[in-house]
Amino acid sequence: MPDSTWITFLTDYGLENKFIGVCHGVIARIAPAARVLDITHLVPRGDVRHGAEVLRQAVPYLPAGIHLAVVDPGVGTGRKPVVLVAGEHLIVGPDNGMLLSAADELGGVDSAYELSDPRYRLRDISTTFHGRDVFSPAAAHLAAGVAPSAMGPRVDPGSLVRLPEPVRSADAGVLRGEVLIEDRFGNLQTSLDSAFLRAEGVEIGGTVTVSTARGSRDLPFVETFGSVGEGEALVHIDSADRLALAVNLGSAADLLGLHEHDTFTLRTV
Repeated sequence: MPDSTWITFLTDYGLENKFIGVCHGVIARIAPAARVLDITHLVPRGDVRHGAEVLRQAVPYLPAGIHLAVVDPGVGTGRKPVVLVAGEHLIVGPDNGMLLSAADELGGVDSAYELSDPRYRLRDISTTFHGRDVFSPAAAHLAAGVAPSAMGPRVDPGSLVRLPEPVRSADAGVLRGEVLIEDRFGNLQTSLDSAFLRAEGVEIGGTVTVSTARGSRDLPFVETFGSVGEGEALVHIDSADRLALAVNLGSAADLLGLHEHDTFTLRTV
């Protein structure tokens, strides 16, 4: 069993309402000894791909325990609520693609179970707030020591919903990538990682041409924001080992007209 003291929590619920506090309260009533670590509640509304990528990048730094992740535009429909067992980690949430990439990061799914036993839900189930009525109670009971297999019937890991892989390819020296995450500063994290770039001969210290629907720009491939002057654009390897497009004290999203899930091409000059 995982360390029962930690529940990590990620949603798109926002901070301006009662939803997060209510979920914390449900957990506290069931498992008062559990500690809840909030990852973020500012995933863009209903953006399962964004939530999945944030969770994937976070889990290597989180304590073993229960990871509760709810970005659930299909709430109240036929999608399954599940718990995935990945080594010493349990991942709780909707089977809509949110969970598998995080499980992959932790070594893969060992087993999976549907959250269907009424003993581990609230008595009355809303059609629109399964975070409160299904997922938070399940996470709390797991933290209190209930076995994942007690939650409901086993689910074939091969049947779980997997999101499409992000765009990443290379052809005759032209690399094609996709914007994974646009942060609040306008930095653009992409699907191209450092190993992929090295394999294609793209190294820090050179210049690359980035082409978008708005046109092409030659950008320096440098170590960090401060490697260029204020207001100048750059590419660099970010803290998640991804190529990122940025502007020192500015917004690459505004400059390049690129946003999440947009594609671009890159080649060396």
